[in-house]
Amino acid sequence: MKRIALAMSVAVLATSGCATVTRGTTESWTVNSDPIGAKVTLSSGETCITPCTLKKKRKESFMVTVEKEGYEPVQTQIVSQVAGAGAAGMAGNVLVGGIIGVGVDAASGATKELKPNPLELKLVPKAGYQSTQTMPK
Repeated sequence: MKRIALAMSVAVLATSGCATVTRGTTESWTVNSDPIGAKVTLSSGETCITPCTLKKKRKESFMVTVEKEGYEPVQTQIVSQVAGAGAAGMAGNVLVGGIIGVGVDAASGATKELKPNPLELKLVPKAGYQSTQTMPK
């Protein structure tokens, strides 16, 4: 019976490593727009055209602006918040890594995630806008 309890304890400790190791400090953040082809500009200076995915640090919130000719621009805040999986990783740290591991996870942002992710936008046409593009025949 003691062997089973010991084996279960080792298994729990082995799978509950710190969030910095199990989750990493970055995540893939995605933007989708309808229609596609909108320009995405982040407050960090990064840009891309939808649909697109950027590698972002989990601990940094940022502003995003999405623009497309003929559509109203959209500006929104992406926030960094504690994730469920991050909290579980930190709890494992309390058991295994102690206060130093908890400090590393908190400082690195590994316990956090970016929200919303993905960012899904339906762009609104500007009133009275006439596209200069012609439809294919």
